[in-house]
Amino acid sequence: MKKVKLKVPATVANLVCGFDILGMAVHDPYDEMEFRLLETPDIIIQHTDSFGLPEEPSKNVAGIVLLKIQEHFNLKNGFEVIIHKHIKPGSGLGSSAASAAGAAFGANILLGNKLSKEEMVHFAMFGEELASGVRHADNIAPCIYGGITLVKSTDPIDIIPLNSPDLFVTAVHPQVEVKTSDARQILKKNISLKSAVEQWGNIAGLVAGIEKNDFPLIGRSLNDVIIEPVRSILIPKFDEIKEKSLQIGALGGGISGSGPSIFMLSEQKETAEKIAHMMELVYNEIEIESFVYVSKINPTGIQIVEEN
Repeated sequence: MKKVKLKVPATVANLVCGFDILGMAVHDPYDEMEFRLLETPDIIIQHTDSFGLPEEPSKNVAGIVLLKIQEHFNLKNGFEVIIHKHIKPGSGLGSSAASAAGAAFGANILLGNKLSKEEMVHFAMFGEELASGVRHADNIAPCIYGGITLVKSTDPIDIIPLNSPDLFVTAVHPQVEVKTSDARQILKKNISLKSAVEQWGNIAGLVAGIEKNDFPLIGRSLNDVIIEPVRSILIPKFDEIKEKSLQIGALGGGISGSGPSIFMLSEQKETAEKIAHMMELVYNEIEIESFVYVSKINPTGIQIVEEN
């Protein structure tokens, strides 16, 4: 294999109460990544977007992943990667994870599928560490595995693919910046036992609801008593959007990753589209540009578009 082109999806991490352990792939937005295996050991990164991301491999999320894979296999070959990024960095929709997971996935194909999914997650986490300072996998895992995933452990890596309920996802990305590193720094270092027990119940209920296709249980479990109360202050109109979404008929939702994007789950496409319209109106009223996406849960994750 000499060339491969991938479609790499956005992801929603945490799923409200599952901080750093739950994640979900969606269909829209997505990045496009083109890979070519080189006969020289060079790592060449090229961005076609206007986000100003570094192209030096050691400072680029995809580049660092490729360097780690190259080092692991003691490769004499290198990689050229062209990244068409549509998932805006700092959106809370897994932009860095898309680049990192896409790099591990693309390199694996070019090398003849030497890596397992767990090993691809392992290498992709180096990209997340570069981006946020933390080796987390809640975005990477659903990107690679597809659907909804539970990260039981990152050391050792233990990823559990969950059922993908037939639900619609509405996500709004207001054009304000929330850096993942900053969103982590404001979190409380200690929590009460009462809050922890309530959170554990919500996580267990959410996983059970996902596995049983029990939509009312999913809705009752989409509640975060630890992270959301702190992070939501960084997102304009968060409380209003959540309240109005529930009134329209959403099962529930909350902050996507570290924000500022907000996601909501709905049983019907009509409900999801009504929520999308409301989200646009709320941000238009305060003159904040926003991008709104409506899609279903993406069961496959990264897709191969072309290979030769």
